[in-house]
Amino acid sequence: MQDAAETFNAELSGLAKGEWLTKLAGIAEEQGYFEPLGKRHFAAFVEKGTTLLVTFETIQGMRALSESAVPLGWNMVRDHGWSHLCVASDGDTWFRDETLYAYFDRLVDDGFFDEFETVLFYGAGPCGYAAAAYSVASPGARVLAIQPQATLDARVTEWDDRFVDMRRVDFASRYGYAPDMLDAAARAFVIYDPREALDAMHAALFTRANVHKLRTRHLGDAIQTHMIEMDTLKPLLEQVATDTLNDASFATLWRARRAYPPYLRSLMSALEVDNRAPLIQALCTNVTSRMNAPRFARKLKELTN
Repeated sequence: MQDAAETFNAELSGLAKGEWLTKLAGIAEEQGYFEPLGKRHFAAFVEKGTTLLVTFETIQGMRALSESAVPLGWNMVRDHGWSHLCVASDGDTWFRDETLYAYFDRLVDDGFFDEFETVLFYGAGPCGYAAAAYSVASPGARVLAIQPQATLDARVTEWDDRFVDMRRVDFASRYGYAPDMLDAAARAFVIYDPREALDAMHAALFTRANVHKLRTRHLGDAIQTHMIEMDTLKPLLEQVATDTLNDASFATLWRARRAYPPYLRSLMSALEVDNRAPLIQALCTNVTSRMNAPRFARKLKELTN
């Protein structure tokens, strides 16, 4: 068996999709198992420590968001010795597939999740929906869901017109309504930008005693990408797994936005829309005092001349 650090530093970027999948499957089989789940899904399990991270990801996301084109959880395997179960889809499927229902049923019947001291489910967007929905398979699990949809059942969320092609898909049967599936979770965290109206409406449906909402105002509709770029996603996962994430610790992590140009540009654009000249000047003064930011310098010069 290869050394863990070497294995999980594997470089899979630049490969054609078929070759990429073959190499990923080979690594997973050396460390645990790889299992195709129907035509559009697979599971890749890596067995290491007593903390299990279950991530829901898309093939496209893995190949785009990771420099080495590997599952998100492999960093946690390498750095913390966690075990990892990656459940992946080819495209956005919301993981609504009877093959997946049967797979999670089998994991429950086999007592798979009982073998771990801590289980953490994670996903973003459609994958965040799946993380919440399938967490019911492991009562007492922790859940971190970024911008999750609660359901795409038009009888409940007809106001969400972003995914109309999914309205024929069954969201009412097994592992269906994600907020209800969180009832057995120890703690769940939902992260969203309240300025994104549809995301905020879905987040409202997750209101539960064991669900804590964390707001990332002005981060927009690609929060996972931004958190990866700000190096805040990994510590977030660590804190959820160790039950140390709270408003104060999140506020500390969230301070990374102060040096993150996409956030700063989004904030300035919002202030410009609201015509808040004094606040724009204060923002530009602050940013230019800390960073090389030509756009903010030009705006400050415009406001002060």
